Amino acid sequence: MKPNDTKKPFLVFGAPLIEQPEIDEVTATLKSGWIGTGERVACFEQNMRQYKGAKYAAALNSCTSALHLSILAAGIKNGDEVITTAMTFCATVNAIVHAGARPVLADIDPVTMNIDPADVQRKITARTKAIVPVHFAGRPCDMDAIMDIAKERNLKVIEDCAHAIETTYKGRHVGTIGDFGCLSFYATKNIVTGEGGMVLAQNKKHIARIKTLGLHGMSADAWKRFSDKGYRHYYVLEAGFKYNMMDLQAAIGINQLRRIEKYWRRRRQVWGRYQDAFKHLPVTIPAEPEARTRHAYHLYTILIDKERAGLTRDEFLEAMTKNSIGVGVHYLSIPEHPYYQKTFGWKPRDFPNAMQIGRQTTSLPLSPKLTEDNVSYVIATVRKILGR
Repeated sequence: MKPNDTKKPFLVFGAPLIEQPEIDEVTATLKSGWIGTGERVACFEQNMRQYKGAKYAAALNSCTSALHLSILAAGIKNGDEVITTAMTFCATVNAIVHAGARPVLADIDPVTMNIDPADVQRKITARTKAIVPVHFAGRPCDMDAIMDIAKERNLKVIEDCAHAIETTYKGRHVGTIGDFGCLSFYATKNIVTGEGGMVLAQNKKHIARIKTLGLHGMSADAWKRFSDKGYRHYYVLEAGFKYNMMDLQAAIGINQLRRIEKYWRRRRQVWGRYQDAFKHLPVTIPAEPEARTRHAYHLYTILIDKERAGLTRDEFLEAMTKNSIGVGVHYLSIPEHPYYQKTFGWKPRDFPNAMQIGRQTTSLPLSPKLTEDNVSYVIATVRKILGR
């Protein structure tokens, strides 16, 4: 017997639940001969638009692409400033950089871990043109406050909904409150296409430009040039990008979307079990969802403070991994990273809430693929590591 044969199989963090309808649809797509952008992508856009109650939608190859093109479609120019949160994945900031704008960070609320509207207000200058709120872990930002600021200052709002497909705020789906909403279908997200993203928009001209920019800058419906309707000439209208989604990806997403509520209910069950199991442990657990909101339950994060827990966050991460449980860090604050320190002069201590949470946070497995035994094992392992 090999030394590790007695170990439990490794529990992959964020493993997606792929079921037979996706497999069948992918097989049908492969057999059809049309695996690039086509009718399945259009169907996925329509179905997501209906689910979210959005006016317009454009499927792309990632949420990063969605953010980038939304910023461009919003008319952001070189040298303009865009405010976003200090607690997010680097893609949010990188999209602003790639659009030629200057990212400006606001600190977070220490309870919700979402962007603090009061700090947004403090960071506005004459060069500010947009706000990019990130609905962290699936919890909606304070969109009333953010939209009031945007209206007062004539700013665009681009919602980063990578964690928040199912999230609602006072009866409205996030991603449909601002000018743009950007979704992610990456392998660890609430519904998946492997890689993939989508823009929701209020303005038809904005979405038309995003679709053009997303496929080399070619004129609308250029992907149809190889269809059975006969060859269609296309024209390049501006220097675009290769950001389009494929039918092969949409074939997965169409069927995942049909089960989105089922998956949400399962994640809510797991989230609830964790809340009950950890409420008396020497860690900080997530706040309950706010009134008149719907949490997407994308991440379950606990904060490990060495003085309370008796070990550091990184020691906790290592212990979980040794027990065959995949964990995540969402996130080290943006100013912790060398590139941003060098380029923008950001210092972690200038964003104290994001700095503290970024140094203590750990994300536990939260996926509809988890069995009851998986959840029980995660709970037992956390309690064991914390000496309980």
